[in-house]
Amino acid sequence: MELSDKLFYSLVGFGSLAALGACTFLGGGDGAAFALFAILVLGGSLVCIWERSVVRSAFCLIGTFGGTAGLFLLLGSDFLAMSQILIYVGGILALILFGVMLSPPDLTERKLPRVLSGLVAVGAGVAFVAAKVASTVNWVQAAELAEPEHATERIGVGFLAYDQYAIAFELAAIVLTVALVAAVYVARRRKIDLQDEGAQG
Repeated sequence: MELSDKLFYSLVGFGSLAALGACTFLGGGDGAAFALFAILVLGGSLVCIWERSVVRSAFCLIGTFGGTAGLFLLLGSDFLAMSQILIYVGGILALILFGVMLSPPDLTERKLPRVLSGLVAVGAGVAFVAAKVASTVNWVQAAELAEPEHATERIGVGFLAYDQYAIAFELAAIVLTVALVAAVYVARRRKIDLQDEGAQG
């Protein structure tokens, strides 16, 4: 393991432990649960960007998606949590793996300036959105919020009932299948085909 890798993982580990201890001290069990899911989201995304191995990045992305589902559970949105697991972990992640594995590797992709510039850009975007949300949202205390309504059964019936969203749901599945087949075709094209197109152009 390189020195930069050791330094990176040490910073992520110490930051995770510090956040977990602080949230547990301030919020008890709820704070510890929030800290655990937040560490999965942030730590998993950072390691996913940093790692060269596609398999390790994919497992870290699973942690990120799982942490997001956990945050949805803490908010009382069981349907969004299960959708996060089924769609992103079960579907989108598989598509990403297929796309990455069918693409030629770029050995110069991970460079520290490139990673830092990406983190700065993403951090600036998150800070801008957070500032906008903080200035427009009407903040209330948790005790004033109504109990969350579990709408999973109603949404499931709506997706499967013929007189509601069943047709739109099936059409979306067909579009996604066509997109996957087209992505595989484009990624698997031979060099000679690209050379022929370049000569004709």
